[in-house]
Amino acid sequence: MPAAPARFIDIHIVQSVPFANLNRDDTNSVKTVQYGNTLRTRVSSQSWKRAIRTVFQDRSGETALRTRRIGERVTRLLIDREWPKPLAARAGGHIAAACSKFELAKDPDKQIIPNKVLTNAMVYVPEAAVTELADLATQHRDQLRAAKDITKPTDKSILPKANVDTILRTRNGVINLFGRMLAEVDDAGVDGAVQVAHAMTTHATDVELDYFSAVDDITAAWADSSGSGHMGHAEYSAGTFYRYATLDLRDLAHNTGGSPGELRELAHGFLRAFITSLPQAKKNSTAAHTIPDLVHVSVRSDRPLSYAAAFEQPVTAATEGGYGAPTREVLATYAIAANTMLGTRHIIGAGWTSLETKTLQGLGTRHDSFDDLLTTALDNALTQPDGPRA
Repeated sequence: MPAAPARFIDIHIVQSVPFANLNRDDTNSVKTVQYGNTLRTRVSSQSWKRAIRTVFQDRSGETALRTRRIGERVTRLLIDREWPKPLAARAGGHIAAACSKFELAKDPDKQIIPNKVLTNAMVYVPEAAVTELADLATQHRDQLRAAKDITKPTDKSILPKANVDTILRTRNGVINLFGRMLAEVDDAGVDGAVQVAHAMTTHATDVELDYFSAVDDITAAWADSSGSGHMGHAEYSAGTFYRYATLDLRDLAHNTGGSPGELRELAHGFLRAFITSLPQAKKNSTAAHTIPDLVHVSVRSDRPLSYAAAFEQPVTAATEGGYGAPTREVLATYAIAANTMLGTRHIIGAGWTSLETKTLQGLGTRHDSFDDLLTTALDNALTQPDGPRA
């Protein structure tokens, strides 16, 4: 029986993060989760996906814009094109009104601001769509000059909605990877090819309160009083995280139209961004810029496989201290057991790279660098005769 084509690329990461608060809740507290009857530090998938998307966009040059203020963005571009500000604002209002249901922004006295239109739903489009919308406004400049301002929620845009919808349906590599929900426009939704798990520590963690004070420089210089200008506290934690994501090659091939070159480029870009990304919360006061201790990639034909259950029983620190080494060993041991149960015939390729000097059985071939690991994984996934089909 011929081997089944590659379907999923699973990526597993062990990463130690020092004193930090990468992802806060609505009270500025460290996010946590109870798992295995143990409190762990958690970083939400939404937080880490934004970090991944930011790294991916910086490296690929492909950017996407998610906003309720698409009209204001178009207005700024039209002003740059030397449109009169009132006309540019009117055009932006009509653009936003044509995008979806909307509301009008209000000033501090709760008075409606004409043409400052907020779409009810986030519009998620390639950055290039802003230029296309501005070009559409330019084509209808005379009609906009004669039109009324958008001043109430029942006002209608004079711009052709069909043309606006066509622009809103456009997409690029970022949207093909991460997907898009845009119910306001038919056929604008895109099923994401990427699934990202919430990251959590492999062991119990404690949340630490950090008391801080800020010196008032003038008070300190004149020495006419004692004490600080401001006092407060913030929450932090530290730990070794397990991170996991999977890339559905069939979904990505469907989103891209089956172009092999684009498929490989997007897959590599995502995997590399997942490895090197880090949420940036409190970066100036913690600088927690670590790299992964271990990266393991497997190419599968059957189903995604997370190793999170390996850490349902919290990892115990090594005798000499530290959770990194025992976490790597627990992950490798679990990988052997899980893949034995599922059967290894579904594994098309597997490899790993790590700061670990020991050989970790069960994770495939060792590689010296992230680039070597990803190149081999993508060769295994995308060079088969029956690779992923759209």
